[in-house]
Amino acid sequence: MFEAVLTGSVLKVPHGFFTRLGGVSPAPYDSLNCSLSSQDDPANVVENRARVARAIGVAPDHLLGLKQTHSDITVPVTAETPLWVAGTGQAGDALVTDRPEIGVGVITADCGPVLLSSDDGRIVGAAHAGWRGAVGGILESVVAQMVALGATGISAVVGPCIAPESYEVGPDMRDAVLAKDAAGENFFRSAPREGHFLFDLPGYCGFRLEQAGVRTVQILGVDTLTDQRFFSHRRRTLAGGGHIGHQISAIRPLASPLG
Repeated sequence: MFEAVLTGSVLKVPHGFFTRLGGVSPAPYDSLNCSLSSQDDPANVVENRARVARAIGVAPDHLLGLKQTHSDITVPVTAETPLWVAGTGQAGDALVTDRPEIGVGVITADCGPVLLSSDDGRIVGAAHAGWRGAVGGILESVVAQMVALGATGISAVVGPCIAPESYEVGPDMRDAVLAKDAAGENFFRSAPREGHFLFDLPGYCGFRLEQAGVRTVQILGVDTLTDQRFFSHRRRTLAGGGHIGHQISAIRPLASPLG
């Protein structure tokens, strides 16, 4: 069904970093737009998300998401959680679950999608990590919630996002990062434009995951700005603006532990 779905070799559970290809939305949302907050026809987005849900083995109404706000909020979905509690109307930037019939996903268009799994595959998480979320603690938050559910030996994959060579930022953004995390200095280097910097978002996400105790971190190293298979806010901005869709990254746990 899909022309391209990326996966991480360290994750042994159903998951995918989906591209913008393989959906039903017309331009400028073409075609696998999974953002319910876009101005795309909602029926198109529902169908696109249903295709993603089926691809990871869950029913369409069991692929959950959140109203993403660049926060440090992780929402756990357990046996006691009504599904509407983890619907797209609730604010947060990560979901974790131990329910094998549930898929959890995040939408991005340059920010870092991070998918995580326990070593036995029974507990998974999905996090949306832009620079604000990463420096604000969303990755530590998702790891902590997975551990609270019993996860051990956590592995994580940082999926397609804006690459260091594409992510030019001003001194204000750099100062904001360093005000909260001095170690962030290691992920900036000078940009060709004087007074600007290039920021290594995937590398920084990987660093924060390792600091949080994640055993194995894989960075796919796919640049959403230059790879036309993906939606990109930065590409849209450079082109003069306009409407845009978002790709989704999703994962679900296993019913039985990995052997």
